[in-house]
Amino acid sequence: MCELCTTSGGIVLWESPTCRVVRVDDQDHPGFCRVIWTAHVREMTDLDPAQRLSLMNVVFTVERVLRTLFSPDKINLASFGNVTPHIHWHIIPRWRDDSHFPETIWGKPLRTNQPHCREVDDEHLRHVLQAELRALTH
Repeated sequence: MCELCTTSGGIVLWESPTCRVVRVDDQDHPGFCRVIWTAHVREMTDLDPAQRLSLMNVVFTVERVLRTLFSPDKINLASFGNVTPHIHWHIIPRWRDDSHFPETIWGKPLRTNQPHCREVDDEHLRHVLQAELRALTH
């Protein structure tokens, strides 16, 4: 059974009939979010063009909100699906002093410190994302 079909995949910040945005509980990477397609679909090209555009508009909105709220040095966008073959995008704020920078967050940590970044609680992140995504979907 697919993990993203049977669990939320994180702390739900926003959802629509087609996708949801969750925050990943990862203290080393504040603001780490995923956009998860609701239906069990393996590849982006399995979606029709309108669905792909809709999904990417959500991904780009999440990126913009994270940049505004967290002021990271960089944002990483990733979609693999090798372990969980269900369309989902990782949107990861990165700082030069985070535990893995400049490597990916899935590699070996290079340092043990927490990044120096703005503190943003889940409720504030949820509120801003919902406002931005409501405007996008209406």
